[in-house]
Amino acid sequence: MLPEFKSIIDLLKAFPTEQDCINHLENIRWNRNVTSPFSVDSVVYKCKGNKYKCKNTGKYFNVRTNTIFDNTKIPLQKWFLALYVFSSHKKGLSSHQLAKDISVTQKSAWFLLHRLRYAFEHPNFKDTLKDDIEIDETFIGGENKNRHADKKVEGSQGRSCKDKTPVLGMMERTESIIVERPHKVIKDAIVKEKVVIKRSIVIGKVVTDTTQKSVEPIINDTIEKGANVYTDEWGAYNNLNKNFNHQRVNHGAKEFVNGMASTNNLEGFWSHLKRGIDGIYHWVSRDHLQSYVTEFTLRFNTRDLATQSRFDLVLSSTSNRRLTYKALIK
Repeated sequence: MLPEFKSIIDLLKAFPTEQDCINHLENIRWNRNVTSPFSVDSVVYKCKGNKYKCKNTGKYFNVRTNTIFDNTKIPLQKWFLALYVFSSHKKGLSSHQLAKDISVTQKSAWFLLHRLRYAFEHPNFKDTLKDDIEIDETFIGGENKNRHADKKVEGSQGRSCKDKTPVLGMMERTESIIVERPHKVIKDAIVKEKVVIKRSIVIGKVVTDTTQKSVEPIINDTIEKGANVYTDEWGAYNNLNKNFNHQRVNHGAKEFVNGMASTNNLEGFWSHLKRGIDGIYHWVSRDHLQSYVTEFTLRFNTRDLATQSRFDLVLSSTSNRRLTYKALIK
Protein backbone atom coordinates (compact mmCIF):
# COMPACT_ATOMS: atom_id res chain seq x y z
CA MET A 1 0.00 0.00 0.00
CA LEU A 2 1.47 3.33 -1.04
CA PRO A 3 1.97 5.64 1.96
CA GLU A 4 0.30 9.03 1.83
CA PHE A 5 2.60 11.93 1.04
CA LYS A 6 2.15 15.61 1.78
CA SER A 7 5.69 16.90 1.28
CA ILE A 8 8.80 16.33 -0.82
CA ILE A 9 10.28 14.23 2.00
CA ASP A 10 7.17 12.05 2.01
CA LEU A 11 7.36 11.75 -1.79
CA LEU A 12 10.97 10.53 -1.67
CA LYS A 13 10.03 8.01 1.01
CA ALA A 14 7.11 6.77 -1.07
CA PHE A 15 9.27 6.36 -4.18
CA PRO A 16 12.80 5.58 -2.96
CA THR A 17 13.77 3.67 -6.14
CA GLU A 18 13.06 3.81 -9.84
CA GLN A 19 11.25 0.46 -9.58
CA ASP A 20 8.82 1.93 -7.06
CA CYS A 21 7.97 4.67 -9.56
CA ILE A 22 7.48 2.13 -12.35
CA ASN A 23 5.21 -0.02 -10.18
CA HIS A 24 3.05 2.96 -9.21
CA LEU A 25 2.74 4.20 -12.79
CA GLU A 26 1.80 0.71 -13.98
CA ASN A 27 -0.89 0.55 -11.32
CA ILE A 28 -2.24 3.97 -12.30
CA ARG A 29 -2.17 3.20 -16.03
CA TRP A 30 -3.22 -0.45 -16.17
CA ASN A 31 -4.53 -1.38 -12.71
CA ARG A 32 -2.94 -4.86 -12.94
CA ASN A 33 -4.39 -5.46 -16.40
CA VAL A 34 -1.58 -4.62 -18.84
CA THR A 35 -2.88 -3.53 -22.24
CA SER A 36 -0.82 -3.19 -25.39
CA PRO A 37 -0.67 0.36 -26.77
CA PHE A 38 -0.38 -1.15 -30.25
CA SER A 39 -3.38 -3.52 -30.10
CA VAL A 40 -5.80 -3.30 -27.19
CA ASP A 41 -7.17 -6.82 -27.82
CA SER A 42 -3.76 -8.48 -27.96
CA VAL A 43 -2.34 -10.95 -25.48
CA VAL A 44 0.58 -9.42 -23.59
CA TYR A 45 3.70 -11.28 -22.46
CA LYS A 46 5.78 -10.06 -19.54
CA CYS A 47 9.51 -9.84 -20.30
CA LYS A 48 12.64 -8.89 -18.37
CA GLY A 49 13.52 -5.32 -17.49
CA ASN A 50 9.91 -4.09 -17.00
CA LYS A 51 9.17 -4.75 -20.67
CA TYR A 52 6.15 -6.36 -22.28
CA LYS A 53 5.53 -7.88 -25.70
CA CYS A 54 2.40 -7.45 -27.81
CA LYS A 55 1.50 -10.81 -29.42
CA ASN A 56 -0.48 -9.31 -32.32
CA THR A 57 2.22 -6.88 -33.46
CA GLY A 58 5.35 -8.49 -32.02
CA LYS A 59 6.38 -5.11 -30.61
CA TYR A 60 7.90 -4.51 -27.18
CA PHE A 61 6.70 -1.76 -24.87
CA ASN A 62 6.85 -0.58 -21.27
CA VAL A 63 4.82 1.67 -19.01
CA ARG A 64 6.34 4.79 -20.58
CA THR A 65 5.31 3.87 -24.14
CA ASN A 66 2.81 6.30 -25.68
CA THR A 67 2.78 8.57 -22.63
CA ILE A 68 4.35 11.93 -21.83
CA PHE A 69 7.31 9.94 -20.47
CA ASP A 70 7.94 8.20 -23.81
CA ASN A 71 11.36 8.44 -25.47
CA THR A 72 13.06 10.23 -22.59
CA LYS A 73 16.08 9.18 -20.55
CA ILE A 74 15.08 11.24 -17.52
CA PRO A 75 14.37 8.81 -14.63
CA LEU A 76 10.79 8.55 -13.41
CA GLN A 77 11.99 9.65 -9.97
CA LYS A 78 12.86 13.04 -11.44
CA TRP A 79 9.58 13.13 -13.36
CA PHE A 80 7.63 12.42 -10.18
CA LEU A 81 9.51 15.07 -8.25
CA ALA A 82 8.94 17.60 -11.05
CA LEU A 83 5.23 16.74 -11.17
CA TYR A 84 4.85 17.10 -7.43
CA VAL A 85 6.58 20.48 -7.24
CA PHE A 86 5.01 21.82 -10.43
CA SER A 87 1.46 20.90 -9.46
CA SER A 88 1.87 22.09 -5.87
CA HIS A 89 3.53 25.48 -6.38
CA LYS A 90 0.68 27.94 -6.51
CA LYS A 91 2.20 30.21 -9.17
CA GLY A 92 4.07 27.65 -11.24
CA LEU A 93 7.72 26.76 -11.65
CA SER A 94 10.26 28.12 -14.14
CA SER A 95 12.37 25.78 -16.26
CA HIS A 96 15.55 27.41 -14.88
CA GLN A 97 14.55 26.60 -11.31
CA LEU A 98 13.44 23.05 -12.16
CA ALA A 99 16.72 22.43 -14.01
CA LYS A 100 18.59 23.20 -10.77
CA ASP A 101 16.19 21.23 -8.57
CA ILE A 102 16.42 17.92 -10.48
CA SER A 103 19.85 18.39 -12.13
CA VAL A 104 18.95 18.52 -15.84
CA THR A 105 19.59 21.09 -18.54
CA GLN A 106 17.27 24.07 -18.88
CA LYS A 107 16.19 22.84 -22.30
CA SER A 108 15.25 19.44 -20.88
CA ALA A 109 13.39 21.10 -18.00
CA TRP A 110 11.46 23.33 -20.41
CA PHE A 111 10.42 20.32 -22.50
CA LEU A 112 9.54 18.35 -19.36
CA LEU A 113 7.28 21.11 -18.05
CA HIS A 114 5.46 21.39 -21.38
CA ARG A 115 4.84 17.65 -21.35
CA LEU A 116 3.34 17.98 -17.89
CA ARG A 117 1.14 20.85 -19.09
CA TYR A 118 0.01 18.57 -21.90
CA ALA A 119 -1.09 16.03 -19.27
CA PHE A 120 -2.88 18.81 -17.35
CA GLU A 121 -5.54 18.84 -20.08
CA HIS A 122 -7.57 16.38 -18.04
CA PRO A 123 -11.01 15.35 -19.39
CA ASN A 124 -12.53 15.74 -15.93
CA PHE A 125 -12.36 19.50 -16.42
CA LYS A 126 -13.78 19.63 -19.94
CA ASP A 127 -17.35 18.69 -19.13
CA THR A 128 -20.21 21.02 -19.94
CA LEU A 129 -20.62 23.77 -17.35
CA LYS A 130 -24.06 24.36 -15.89
CA ASP A 131 -26.02 26.26 -13.22
CA ASP A 132 -24.37 29.64 -12.46
CA ILE A 133 -21.55 30.66 -14.82
CA GLU A 134 -19.41 33.79 -14.87
CA ILE A 135 -17.98 34.76 -18.26
CA ASP A 136 -15.22 37.28 -18.77
CA GLU A 137 -12.18 37.91 -20.92
CA THR A 138 -8.70 39.21 -20.21
CA PHE A 139 -5.63 40.21 -22.18
CA ILE A 140 -2.18 38.75 -21.53
CA GLY A 141 0.76 41.00 -22.33
CA GLY A 142 2.45 44.08 -20.93
CA GLU A 143 0.86 47.50 -21.13
CA ASN A 144 2.10 49.66 -23.96
CA LYS A 145 2.74 52.63 -21.66
CA ASN A 146 5.29 50.60 -19.71
CA ARG A 147 7.43 49.72 -22.73
CA HIS A 148 10.56 51.44 -23.94
CA ALA A 149 10.02 53.91 -26.75
CA ASP A 150 11.51 51.59 -29.39
CA LYS A 151 9.20 48.76 -28.33
CA LYS A 152 5.89 50.60 -28.21
CA VAL A 153 3.17 49.36 -30.57
CA GLU A 154 1.06 52.07 -32.17
CA GLY A 155 -2.66 51.83 -31.51
CA SER A 156 -2.34 49.01 -29.01
CA GLN A 157 -3.92 50.56 -25.94
CA GLY A 158 -7.09 49.15 -24.37
CA ARG A 159 -8.49 45.97 -25.91
CA SER A 160 -6.13 45.84 -28.87
CA CYS A 161 -4.90 42.36 -29.88
CA LYS A 162 -1.84 43.69 -31.69
CA ASP A 163 0.54 43.09 -28.80
CA LYS A 164 -1.69 41.25 -26.31
CA THR A 165 -3.45 37.89 -26.48
CA PRO A 166 -7.07 37.59 -25.31
CA VAL A 167 -8.25 34.71 -23.14
CA LEU A 168 -11.91 33.82 -22.62
CA GLY A 169 -12.81 32.46 -19.19
CA MET A 170 -15.90 30.63 -17.95
CA MET A 171 -16.27 29.82 -14.25
CA GLU A 172 -18.96 27.63 -12.73
CA ARG A 173 -19.59 28.93 -9.26
CA THR A 174 -20.76 25.70 -7.63
CA GLU A 175 -19.81 22.21 -8.72
CA SER A 176 -20.24 19.25 -6.38
CA ILE A 177 -17.20 16.99 -6.02
CA ILE A 178 -16.25 14.18 -3.65
CA VAL A 179 -12.90 14.44 -1.89
CA GLU A 180 -11.16 12.29 0.71
CA ARG A 181 -10.02 14.01 3.86
CA PRO A 182 -8.28 12.69 7.00
CA HIS A 183 -10.98 11.94 9.57
CA LYS A 184 -9.35 10.28 12.58
CA VAL A 185 -6.38 8.16 13.59
CA ILE A 186 -6.84 4.58 14.77
CA LYS A 187 -3.75 2.65 15.88
CA ASP A 188 -1.42 5.06 14.04
CA ALA A 189 -3.44 4.61 10.81
CA ILE A 190 -5.20 7.56 9.24
CA VAL A 191 -8.85 6.84 8.48
CA LYS A 192 -10.28 8.94 5.67
CA GLU A 193 -13.81 10.05 5.04
CA LYS A 194 -15.43 11.05 1.77
CA VAL A 195 -16.87 14.54 1.81
CA VAL A 196 -19.06 16.22 -0.79
CA ILE A 197 -18.02 19.83 -1.22
CA LYS A 198 -19.00 22.60 -3.58
CA ARG A 199 -16.37 24.63 -5.33
CA SER A 200 -15.95 26.71 -8.47
CA ILE A 201 -14.35 25.35 -11.63
CA VAL A 202 -12.85 27.45 -14.41
CA ILE A 203 -12.15 26.83 -18.10
CA GLY A 204 -9.86 29.19 -20.04
CA LYS A 205 -9.61 29.39 -23.82
CA VAL A 206 -7.12 31.48 -25.79
CA VAL A 207 -8.98 33.26 -28.61
CA THR A 208 -7.89 35.31 -31.61
CA ASP A 209 -10.08 38.24 -30.56
CA THR A 210 -13.03 39.03 -28.32
CA THR A 211 -15.65 39.60 -31.01
CA GLN A 212 -19.01 37.90 -30.85
CA LYS A 213 -18.03 35.68 -33.78
CA SER A 214 -15.06 34.31 -31.83
CA VAL A 215 -16.42 33.92 -28.30
CA GLU A 216 -20.08 32.96 -28.76
CA PRO A 217 -19.46 29.51 -30.38
CA ILE A 218 -17.08 28.58 -27.53
CA ILE A 219 -19.63 29.63 -24.93
CA ASN A 220 -22.41 27.67 -26.64
CA ASP A 221 -20.22 24.54 -26.81
CA THR A 222 -19.03 24.79 -23.20
CA ILE A 223 -22.11 25.84 -21.22
CA GLU A 224 -25.35 23.91 -20.92
CA LYS A 225 -28.35 25.63 -22.47
CA GLY A 226 -30.62 27.31 -19.97
CA ALA A 227 -27.85 27.99 -17.47
CA ASN A 228 -27.54 31.30 -15.64
CA VAL A 229 -24.67 33.26 -17.17
CA TYR A 230 -23.25 36.49 -15.79
CA THR A 231 -21.14 38.91 -17.84
CA ASP A 232 -20.15 42.53 -18.04
CA GLU A 233 -21.48 44.95 -20.66
CA TRP A 234 -19.12 43.87 -23.49
CA GLY A 235 -21.04 43.74 -26.80
CA ALA A 236 -19.89 40.22 -27.74
CA TYR A 237 -22.34 38.88 -25.14
CA ASN A 238 -25.43 40.63 -26.53
CA ASN A 239 -27.05 37.47 -27.96
CA LEU A 240 -26.42 35.11 -25.06
CA ASN A 241 -30.02 35.52 -23.90
CA LYS A 242 -31.07 33.29 -26.80
CA ASN A 243 -29.66 30.16 -25.11
CA PHE A 244 -29.11 31.23 -21.51
CA ASN A 245 -30.57 33.23 -18.66
CA HIS A 246 -28.23 36.18 -19.18
CA GLN A 247 -27.64 38.86 -16.55
CA ARG A 248 -25.08 41.67 -16.69
CA VAL A 249 -23.13 44.15 -14.63
CA ASN A 250 -22.01 47.48 -15.99
CA HIS A 251 -18.35 47.92 -15.12
CA GLY A 252 -18.21 51.15 -17.09
CA ALA A 253 -20.68 52.67 -14.62
CA LYS A 254 -18.65 51.34 -11.64
CA GLU A 255 -21.21 48.60 -11.05
CA PHE A 256 -19.63 45.33 -9.93
CA VAL A 257 -22.59 43.46 -8.45
CA ASN A 258 -26.14 43.43 -9.77
CA GLY A 259 -28.21 40.92 -7.83
CA MET A 260 -26.61 37.56 -8.62
CA ALA A 261 -24.71 38.99 -11.55
CA SER A 262 -21.00 39.65 -11.14
CA THR A 263 -17.68 38.47 -12.54
CA ASN A 264 -15.71 39.04 -9.35
CA ASN A 265 -14.70 35.39 -8.87
CA LEU A 266 -13.34 35.12 -12.39
CA GLU A 267 -11.57 38.45 -12.00
CA GLY A 268 -9.79 36.94 -9.02
CA PHE A 269 -8.59 34.04 -11.15
CA TRP A 270 -7.32 36.44 -13.85
CA SER A 271 -5.36 38.30 -11.17
CA HIS A 272 -3.76 35.06 -10.01
CA LEU A 273 -2.95 34.00 -13.58
CA LYS A 274 -1.27 37.30 -14.40
CA ARG A 275 0.74 37.40 -11.17
CA GLY A 276 1.99 33.91 -11.92
CA ILE A 277 3.03 34.77 -15.46
CA ASP A 278 4.63 38.06 -14.45
CA GLY A 279 6.38 36.73 -11.36
CA ILE A 280 7.52 33.27 -12.51
CA TYR A 281 7.56 33.14 -16.30
CA HIS A 282 7.91 36.89 -17.05
CA TRP A 283 6.83 36.39 -20.67
CA VAL A 284 4.73 33.83 -22.56
CA SER A 285 4.44 33.56 -26.34
CA ARG A 286 1.07 33.42 -28.10
CA ASP A 287 1.89 29.93 -29.41
CA HIS A 288 2.26 28.43 -25.93
CA LEU A 289 -0.15 30.61 -23.94
CA GLN A 290 -2.95 28.01 -23.95
CA SER A 291 -0.63 25.52 -22.22
CA TYR A 292 0.08 28.02 -19.45
CA VAL A 293 -3.62 28.87 -19.06
CA THR A 294 -4.36 25.12 -18.79
CA GLU A 295 -1.65 24.82 -16.15
CA PHE A 296 -3.22 27.49 -13.95
CA THR A 297 -6.77 26.21 -14.43
CA LEU A 298 -5.72 22.69 -13.41
CA ARG A 299 -4.16 23.93 -10.19
CA PHE A 300 -7.21 26.10 -9.51
CA ASN A 301 -9.67 23.29 -10.18
CA THR A 302 -7.81 20.84 -7.91
CA ARG A 303 -7.07 23.24 -5.07
CA ASP A 304 -9.36 21.31 -2.69
CA LEU A 305 -7.84 17.92 -3.48
CA ALA A 306 -5.22 16.32 -1.28
CA THR A 307 -1.66 16.56 -2.61
CA GLN A 308 -1.52 12.86 -3.44
CA SER A 309 -4.95 12.93 -5.10
CA ARG A 310 -3.83 15.74 -7.42
CA PHE A 311 -0.59 13.91 -8.14
CA ASP A 312 -2.38 10.69 -9.15
CA LEU A 313 -5.01 12.63 -11.10
CA VAL A 314 -2.33 14.07 -13.40
CA LEU A 315 -0.57 10.69 -13.66
CA SER A 316 -3.85 9.12 -14.80
CA SER A 317 -3.92 11.61 -17.67
CA THR A 318 -0.44 10.84 -19.03
CA SER A 319 -1.45 7.91 -21.26
CA ASN A 320 -1.98 8.41 -25.00
CA ARG A 321 -0.55 11.91 -24.67
CA ARG A 322 2.90 11.64 -26.23
CA LEU A 323 4.33 15.04 -27.14
CA THR A 324 7.43 15.27 -29.32
CA TYR A 325 9.83 18.19 -29.24
CA LYS A 326 9.27 18.76 -32.94
CA ALA A 327 5.53 19.08 -32.44
CA LEU A 328 6.00 21.37 -29.45
CA ILE A 329 8.17 23.95 -31.23
CA LYS A 330 6.29 23.77 -34.55
